[in-house]
Amino acid sequence: MSTDTSFTKENLDFYLKELGKEYQKLNRAKVPAEIILIGGAAILANYGFRESTYDIDAIIFASTAMKEAINRVGDKLGLPNGWLNTDFTNTKSYSDKLVEVSVYYKTFSNVLTVRIVSAEYLIAMKLMSGREYKFDLSDIVGILLEHKRSGNPISREVIHNAVMKLYGGIDCIPDVSKKFLDDAFENGDYERVYRELRESEKKSEEMLLQFNQAYPGELKGENIGTILEKARQKRKKGDTEK
Repeated sequence: MSTDTSFTKENLDFYLKELGKEYQKLNRAKVPAEIILIGGAAILANYGFRESTYDIDAIIFASTAMKEAINRVGDKLGLPNGWLNTDFTNTKSYSDKLVEVSVYYKTFSNVLTVRIVSAEYLIAMKLMSGREYKFDLSDIVGILLEHKRSGNPISREVIHNAVMKLYGGIDCIPDVSKKFLDDAFENGDYERVYRELRESEKKSEEMLLQFNQAYPGELKGENIGTILEKARQKRKKGDTEK
């Protein structure tokens, strides 16, 4: 398995099971552990529209043995460093209320309990982040689409309440995210919007990859938006001149 390993709906439980087994071996005091899956991993567990994610973002409550267990599973299975990490807790999408709104998923090796964040709170988190190069926007529409198909649609009010719970109010999320949500509900054709967003996000990811290859180390969180916009303008100009 290479460092390009991706996590899918089909293999997610396998890696979590291996983690539970390794943690159980290391944790002589038998202290139970709890992991709350965030973002892409939670979407994989809950839905079928997301193909994969390249790491597992989580909130972890465990003994110090968990860090070693994560490393051992990574070494054993050829997973990249940080394949399961808590980096998310340092982002603006994090809220200490996520622990309260998570729901039970599964238990592995009788010691590792895994919980996930449910629909409206996932949407709230994605709205707060709003990264068009990380599938945040298509994830929002994908969730809305699956719930609509299942006959259990998610209302704008439910999402607003979730944002209020996590962040204090709808005005706390970026204006572009608020506009995106309003446009999504007004459009209503989630299936078409999802396809268009996925295509746009893939192009954005491709442009950022090309930039990173041309200028290694120059791509940083604070300049991604500017670089992406310049790359789009350059590509648009090139298409016009053809």
